[in-house]
Amino acid sequence: MRRRIVTITVVVAVLATALFGLPLAAGLLWYYRTHTTSELERAADRTAVVVADALANGRVPRLPGNDLPEGTRVGVYDAAGRLVAGQGPAEADEVVREVVSTRRDMVDGQIGADDVLAVPVVAGPHLTGVVRTALPQSELVREVGLSWLAMAGCAAAAVVAGRLVARRLAGRLTRPLEELAAAAGRLGEGDFTARAPKSSIEEIDRVGAALDATAERIGETLARERAFSAEASHQLRTPLAGLRLQLEAALETPGTDPYAAIRAGLGSVDRLERTVEDLLALSRERRATRAVLDLRALLAELQSTPLPGGRALRVELRDPPPVRASAAAVRQILAVLLDNSITHGRGTVTVLARDAGEVLAVDVSDEGPDLGEQDPFEQPEPAPGHGIGLRLARGLAEAEGGRLRLTRPDPPTFTLLLPTGDDDPGPEPESDGNTTRR
Repeated sequence: MRRRIVTITVVVAVLATALFGLPLAAGLLWYYRTHTTSELERAADRTAVVVADALANGRVPRLPGNDLPEGTRVGVYDAAGRLVAGQGPAEADEVVREVVSTRRDMVDGQIGADDVLAVPVVAGPHLTGVVRTALPQSELVREVGLSWLAMAGCAAAAVVAGRLVARRLAGRLTRPLEELAAAAGRLGEGDFTARAPKSSIEEIDRVGAALDATAERIGETLARERAFSAEASHQLRTPLAGLRLQLEAALETPGTDPYAAIRAGLGSVDRLERTVEDLLALSRERRATRAVLDLRALLAELQSTPLPGGRALRVELRDPPPVRASAAAVRQILAVLLDNSITHGRGTVTVLARDAGEVLAVDVSDEGPDLGEQDPFEQPEPAPGHGIGLRLARGLAEAEGGRLRLTRPDPPTFTLLLPTGDDDPGPEPESDGNTTRR
């Protein structure tokens, strides 16, 4: 591209110079020819005035000193066409003879290598002589050649200057494009920190800004997907571990009803299958348009989950407002919070859905120990605490436009906040608002 810009600029400069220079060169040639003729005519007229009296009285005229161009020759002829003074052919040439025969005021022409001009010398009605002036054409060629050479030099300088300017402009145009291509190449190789440098060229900077935004979005998406994959694997390990414990307990307890163990195992498999389906749906539809959430059905499904150790699960609804959110995401968030309460808490687990003004608030609490100043979202696995499952739940909440926070450390209470929707969720299932399951 750089070479193409320079070549096009040079060609345009040459064409522009030619279009301007050729008419100017022709005009200079015409000017010098006209100027030469005028100078010869002026010299001839002045000489004719000076020698008129001498020729009329038959004397040999004396030529005046003329301020003439270099190489100009002046000759005076009598009426018979003989040279009587100055320089010129001894006998009249065709220009002089034409003046003698026609008595025209001025006759000019080219004879040999000279430009020749002749004017008559008259005394009253009589022709007494002819003044002939001549200038070698080599003088005209020299003057015109010098002017043309100067013009050619200026034209060459203009073309060279145009080429230099074109190289600089081409560099300014192509360098940002090359850097943009390099940034795009790094982006294609997986370097999502690649950024296009600013060029001060608005159009290129807009392309660079679009590339930077794309790189940032792709980088964030990949980072989010990596984190989601890691956190989802943790979310799958919990039901798998529960299923394993159920099967091992059935094997190690003689006399246990195998059908009950199988039914419990199938229930765990169903929950695991639902978890896998939810995670796959979430990975595919992170930015999908959300439908109005059927919160009552979701909490009823949650309430059907049996808690180990005979612990109670209390679900309470206090006029929850409608929200638009992914049922799979909310189900996984509540599953994480419920698993967290089962693993790290004690006593009854309470799930309370309520109207918190502009948001739906879902509180999940238990009767476990005070969490103190620790941040349960930052506890590493497998340290005693809460860890990666809560980070997954928080990420899912933020993807839905909501928040997941620890609102009270004692008793431990986590609150899911989701923005309310404007749509009417339609008829809700009948409920007394408070249910407890053991």
